[in-house]
Amino acid sequence: MEWQYLMHGLSLLASPEAMLTLILSVFFGLIVGMLPGLTATMAVALLTGLTYKIDPSLAILSLIGVYVGSISGGCQSAILLNIPGTPASAATAQDGYPLGQQGKGGYAIFLATSASALGTLGSVLFLLFLTPLLTGFALKFGSWEFFLLAVFGIMICGQLTSGGDALKGWTSGILGLLTAMVGIDGLQGYPRFSFGNVDLMAGLSLIPIMIGLFGFPEIVGAFRRTKKEIGQIHGIDYRGAVRTLVNNWGTIVRSSCIGVMVGIIPGVGEDVGGWLSYWAARMRSKTRDLFGRGNPEGVIAAETGNNACIGGAIIPILSLAVPGSAPAAVLLAAFWLHGLRPGPLMMSETPDFLYTLAVFLVAASLIMWGLSLIIARYTVRILQASPQILMPIVFLFCVVGSYVINDRLFDVWVMFAFGFVGLFLVHMKFPSAPFLLGVILGPMADTNLRRALTLSDGSLLPFLTRPICLFFTVGILLMIFAQLGVFDRWTTSDKQKPAGGTQ
Repeated sequence: MEWQYLMHGLSLLASPEAMLTLILSVFFGLIVGMLPGLTATMAVALLTGLTYKIDPSLAILSLIGVYVGSISGGCQSAILLNIPGTPASAATAQDGYPLGQQGKGGYAIFLATSASALGTLGSVLFLLFLTPLLTGFALKFGSWEFFLLAVFGIMICGQLTSGGDALKGWTSGILGLLTAMVGIDGLQGYPRFSFGNVDLMAGLSLIPIMIGLFGFPEIVGAFRRTKKEIGQIHGIDYRGAVRTLVNNWGTIVRSSCIGVMVGIIPGVGEDVGGWLSYWAARMRSKTRDLFGRGNPEGVIAAETGNNACIGGAIIPILSLAVPGSAPAAVLLAAFWLHGLRPGPLMMSETPDFLYTLAVFLVAASLIMWGLSLIIARYTVRILQASPQILMPIVFLFCVVGSYVINDRLFDVWVMFAFGFVGLFLVHMKFPSAPFLLGVILGPMADTNLRRALTLSDGSLLPFLTRPICLFFTVGILLMIFAQLGVFDRWTTSDKQKPAGGTQ
């Protein structure tokens, strides 16, 4: 049966229209990824709005292509400029930029691109194997579990994207939850926070919110950045580069596993996968002292890890309808937008979708590898594009992408409003990813909490008596205490006690 599903995915990819769509979307993703300041989340959000009215299979194919391309493209500006094109490539710059300064920019880009492709391909195997297992587990979830899962996603996203200040991350996530409450409620059809406005009664569309949150800060921030001297790309020793990849096969396998596991955790993201893979490679390396000075192993580990997060982040989307990263959150919204319903029932309702997605990921990674090497010599010119020319084009995409969702001007105003919200969050150093995740998970948290309380006649005991609920409840409480420093204070006080007891 699986072979039939794989053949169906290949048949969707076989048409010239599909191949052209994939090539153009991967190319767009690469360009966005390599331009400093334009993130993968922004790229997927913009394209989601533009693909609203096209065939769903082509829309999903293009979004997968731009996702893979944007995560992979960030390595080129990291190597040549020491400015990661996306946060996912931050670890790549540690050894990639020194290699570029040594005149090995092309060599480093080849290693990074090949590692990116291998990381994505490796994550596809985990996607095919782990998604059915996690989906079977998710079938045991009821309304109580889904509410706690939404809260858990907000809490873990808040702690891992807030720069060490968990309260800011949680606050951002809760604001996103409150934003999702605007409109007609899902159980009784009562308008909330609409103030008699018909447009507000319809709720706030997710795509304009996403574009505003991530687009405006990037556009404004691009004008504030100063340019750096760009390293040149010389001839590439392909034999030597391939030999380096073969010699580091253990690093590739380890980083792929780390990236997938990090991607599965809701709200963590590709940048964490890259850093953890880089750290693991450094700890295990026999040439640890060379890290940070142009060690190819560091480039391979970071790029394999951050790209393996792509497949890992899609696993909880398909099985739990909870995204593993900010770009994956946008991808989840795109699935819903095009009539797909990821979650525990996906394997029984649309079992072919998993295998189709796997085929799309494999094709996107292979095309990304080829296109990256083709455009590598022209990257220097692309990176020299002036923000005064580039950002008005991006702004136009923001407006068009917001309008075409529902063909109403109100969504453009929503995009502007949340653009200022995004600027405020950046200025106050509040992360935007938990806010977006709160908007996405808000309806699930709201509907399931109210349904659960209705089923239990208002009793909260099921949250403590159901095993999965108890696991999530304890996990959330431990996470709160850990991030507030409770355990650190206990550890510190224990260390300060005299060895002989009280005196």
